[in-house]
Amino acid sequence: MTTLPTINMRFNLHTNWKRIMLSAFCALPLALWAQKDTSRKPSVDIISSYKPVLRNVAKINLSGSQLQADTSRQVRMYQVPSQNLIYAYSPVSLKPLALEQDTNLYLGNRNYVKAGFGSYSTPYLKAGLGFGDGKKMLVNLYGLYTSSKGSIKNQDYSELTVRGTGSYFLPSNEVYADVSMQQKTFHLFGYDHSLFDYKKSEVRQAFQELNLKVGFRNTKSLPMSFSYDPTIQFNVFNLRDKLTETSVMLSLPLQARINDQFSVRASFDGDFTNYSTSSLPANVKFSNNVLKLSPGIKYESPRLNIHAGLTPSWDNGVFNMLPNIYAEAQLQEKVFMLQAGWVGNIIKNTFRNMSAVNPYLAVIGGQRNTRELELYGGIKASVGKHFNMSAKASLLSYTNLPLFINDTSSLANNKQFLVSNESKINNFRIHADMSFISQDKFSITAGFNLNAFTNMVDNAKAWNTLPLELTGSFRWWAFKRMLLKSDLYLFGGGKYLDFGNLSRNFSGGTDLSIGAEYKVNQQFSAFLDVNNLFANKYQRWHNYEVYGLNLLGGIVVRF
Repeated sequence: MTTLPTINMRFNLHTNWKRIMLSAFCALPLALWAQKDTSRKPSVDIISSYKPVLRNVAKINLSGSQLQADTSRQVRMYQVPSQNLIYAYSPVSLKPLALEQDTNLYLGNRNYVKAGFGSYSTPYLKAGLGFGDGKKMLVNLYGLYTSSKGSIKNQDYSELTVRGTGSYFLPSNEVYADVSMQQKTFHLFGYDHSLFDYKKSEVRQAFQELNLKVGFRNTKSLPMSFSYDPTIQFNVFNLRDKLTETSVMLSLPLQARINDQFSVRASFDGDFTNYSTSSLPANVKFSNNVLKLSPGIKYESPRLNIHAGLTPSWDNGVFNMLPNIYAEAQLQEKVFMLQAGWVGNIIKNTFRNMSAVNPYLAVIGGQRNTRELELYGGIKASVGKHFNMSAKASLLSYTNLPLFINDTSSLANNKQFLVSNESKINNFRIHADMSFISQDKFSITAGFNLNAFTNMVDNAKAWNTLPLELTGSFRWWAFKRMLLKSDLYLFGGGKYLDFGNLSRNFSGGTDLSIGAEYKVNQQFSAFLDVNNLFANKYQRWHNYEVYGLNLLGGIVVRF
């Protein structure tokens, strides 16, 4: 305890009251000290105090405290993309990637030779060579030769194709070219063999074609994602000793993106053809020119895509304004989609294009191009990771649609087909397709078209058109080295014109093919194809019967 200082005082009679008061004031702190204070502790008031100390040094604390878990974070599921390595509706054929003009193609075993022999005295030789690394330069060469001799006199066929594609890569662009030469020989054997006996040279249809295409496109992104791909193509086509057709085709597509949703597109296309004959009593010579300009704007979002545009076109100087409007809307993301559109096009009816459909076509004395308008609606759906399907209903309107009819002017001419132009005709078409694809190991694709032609003006029927077509394909790597495949083509019969302008029905046909390829090692494979398994000698064109059951087998060498 604190020691209280002693004070000596003097008392006298006169100061007794002072001493009494002083004693009271001195005793008061002692009395208070003696009481138990439960509200505060004893304290000493220090009037002045000094104690030298050192300040704490500020430093970084490297041992951070543990963060609390963020329970508000959204957890997103990772969706594995569908492992579809084979494009739907495109059956895998036994050809190397070297044949495809694609700068991203696999640059491994691009050199190969495929050789075989089959029934109907059919030699088969196919080869491909690839050069370049795909970074600076890429060149692919391709060749094919095959021929067959049918069981009917002059039912012979041969094909020879040589093609080369190449690309040269600049820092920001690609210059590419495609040159090919093709010769196909058919024979007009669709005559009455009991009445006529033609030499092979008299009924030969020898088509020859030389094609050259050159293009230039950007490979790096430009401001506003601007892209271009101008091309020019030269084509010389002739039917030996009968006609010659030369064409020049120009195309200039442009595209630019305004923002994430909108982009603008435009394309200029010109197709200029000169046609001349050398086998008619009065030979003809004329030109067939088509110009098209296709501007449009496209809106893209995760659930809705819309393209709106017009196509001004000039068909040999005749102006047509064609629509180019279509849209796709997703009702359920990556599952169900609606599609609709109204589009138009000019289909050029050159002899080259029409003979690709019917090779037994007679020399024509004129050409009329087809104007096509299509109004359609449909659906697309994806079920799971491997199954896709689509269906579409279309109302098509044609102006100047070519129909092929047998020449009924005489028995001798009945072996060839003429073009019967239909000025106005409508077609209600239903199209559907599906695919089930599991990587590159298993695939099934199928599709069909249902056609109903109505409102003809110049013809009683839509001659030699098909009311029903069905296609299908199957590919399965049953074992590591064994590929099994199958292809199906089925069509329903239509109408053809017989002597006396009589309408006849021709039967449909079914063509089923199966095949297999066994990979012995990395260099050698063996293959076997069985075509027209049901031996159905159907007639797609009246009087022209196809080959029956036929086999083709051989080997493939890769190096």
